[in-house]
Amino acid sequence: MVSEINRAQRSERVKTVFMANVSHALRTPINTIIYDSKKLMEHDDITRQQIQSMATEINENANQLMYFISQLLELSNFENSMGTFTLIEVNLAELMASYRREAQRDAGTDVTVVVRSQLSPHCKATLDTNLMYQLMIHLLRNANAHTSDGSITIEYGYEDKGLEITVTDTGDGNIKEQQNDFSDLIQKGDSLTFFNKDSGLGLSICKSIIDSLKGEITLTSEPGKGCKVSVWIPCKMRDMKKGIIAR
Repeated sequence: MVSEINRAQRSERVKTVFMANVSHALRTPINTIIYDSKKLMEHDDITRQQIQSMATEINENANQLMYFISQLLELSNFENSMGTFTLIEVNLAELMASYRREAQRDAGTDVTVVVRSQLSPHCKATLDTNLMYQLMIHLLRNANAHTSDGSITIEYGYEDKGLEITVTDTGDGNIKEQQNDFSDLIQKGDSLTFFNKDSGLGLSICKSIIDSLKGEITLTSEPGKGCKVSVWIPCKMRDMKKGIIAR
């Protein structure tokens, strides 16, 4: 009961801060779209260059709106999935490869996404694939948002009777203020900048997922050099060395 109360309180803090801040973020692009579209309809003497400029601004603001709407939907889906855990056994190498493919699809042309592990490609892990997907995709989207060239590396292994995953990027590293105290992300009253395309809500959701799984998450970053997020969750694993020849 105490655990469920704590989970509900964390979730409510995420939603309260997000909704309080997102109101302005929604109104601004909507007002810009209305103003520019009205100007296009009412004036006949607009140059082709002005039309191009306003159309570009409308498109950018529409994309921003789409982003926030998708974040609201993700928050709702996240809530629905936290009631119970559905644990199944999966091949870890195949699972991580699927995350790599999705991240590479969304990455820039100058970004390479790689997976590394010292575990056997036959290694199996018992976990909730829905929560794992949400966790990994948020981490990888965060890495993509800050990396315009270089690499994003997914490393996974067995550590302290659990699964350890590290996502390292060579991006701008401009999230130093978010290091270590993730709970601060969902409590700050002036955290509008956290809840945008630069990450924010994604990292808060990651923290909530990890807390629910009784795991740990740490973040280190350095401006201009990149960011590293490490996740550990208790997890039953087997066949970790299957097929690997000892040296």
